[in-house]
Amino acid sequence: MEELTHINDEGRARMVDVSGKQDTIRVAVARGDVTMLPETLERIAHGGIAKGDVLAVAQVAGIMAAKQTWQLVPMCHPLFLTGADIMFAFDWELHRLEIEARVGTTGKTGVEMEALTAVSVTALTVYDMCKAIDKNMVVGNIHLVEKQGGKSGHFRRLEV
Repeated sequence: MEELTHINDEGRARMVDVSGKQDTIRVAVARGDVTMLPETLERIAHGGIAKGDVLAVAQVAGIMAAKQTWQLVPMCHPLFLTGADIMFAFDWELHRLEIEARVGTTGKTGVEMEALTAVSVTALTVYDMCKAIDKNMVVGNIHLVEKQGGKSGHFRRLEV
């Protein structure tokens, strides 16, 4: 197991100094989902939610969240993102909305946290917009799928 780099000599949290690292193209993909009543999923798909277009609002919220990750997660560096996108898929059998975020940058540190934050806030926005009709929704399964770039190279999550 690797030594944690976010701990200083006194055992306290610190922001890692990345000034000696090379700039590389970095991409991260994260996924998560919101499980809900079948009727709720149907209403999202066909624009039947009173608060508006759930997918459009959630997509913008997720992208905004990726851009603000450094303000939400204490040890994250502020990054210049070169791209951020949110994709949705309807799983009718398991009555859930699947969310995928892809975030990119060219820089000294990765965008895994930005992709995970984007998925999280996207899912929370779906929950917020639909909670009046479905309090049984479950936000979950948020995980890193893939990351590219940097010293550690390419990572792809093993399907378990």
